Amino acid sequence: MDKNIIHQLVKEFKMAKAEAMAMSETTQTNATRLDRIEHKIDKLADAMISLARAEEKILALQDDHENMKERINRISIKLDDIQRSVDDNTRTISIINKVVYAAMVAAIGAYVAHMWM
Repeated sequence: MDKNIIHQLVKEFKMAKAEAMAMSETTQTNATRLDRIEHKIDKLADAMISLARAEEKILALQDDHENMKERINRISIKLDDIQRSVDDNTRTISIINKVVYAAMVAAIGAYVAHMWM
């Protein structure tokens, strides 16, 4: 009877050992899976950080774009004012030229009339 108990114990020990090996393999498989999942989560975290940085850059560029747009509008208004001033000056110079030409023609006419008479 002792032999049967010993055989029974040896059988149970072998089964326990096999179960422990299976659990060990499962634990290793789970550890490997967890490592892969952790690596993927790290990659996702890096991607999210990159997206946040890109978003910050885009927002900064939009602000710069708005500032440039406002500056261009102000410069355009100034340019329109300068164009009006140039148009006024052109008219004034044109009138001055006509007056000078008329004075020169009158002076030359007076000189010629004085010389011939």
